[in-house]
Amino acid sequence: MGLEQRNLNTLQTPEVEPHTDQNQPQVVRRVKKRFSKGEKILFTLFAAFTIGSSSMLLQTHSDINAINKEVQLMNSEIENTTKQNIELSIQVSDKSTYERIWKKAQESGLNLNEGNVKVVPGR
Repeated sequence: MGLEQRNLNTLQTPEVEPHTDQNQPQVVRRVKKRFSKGEKILFTLFAAFTIGSSSMLLQTHSDINAINKEVQLMNSEIENTTKQNIELSIQVSDKSTYERIWKKAQESGLNLNEGNVKVVPGR
């Protein structure tokens, strides 16, 4: 019977009350915090400022890229227009030669009458 009672006692876990002497003062352990509340606020504000300024920087960079793209498109349009103007001025100089004008005048039935010719001072 002693062995059975011992087995029953080991199966039942008695509640053990912590032994406290009333003579010993209780030691309060202070948990040392890494950062104070003010430091946490400062870190949060710094993180928000960093994220905000980074997003503004990225937005400004994308705006500058868009404007640069527009400038490049306008420069290419200006180059094309300049080329067209040069080609047209070459055509004007080709079509305004004396021989070509005289040929067109003869085709139209005009003839050279020196009495009707007026000399215009050149530029």
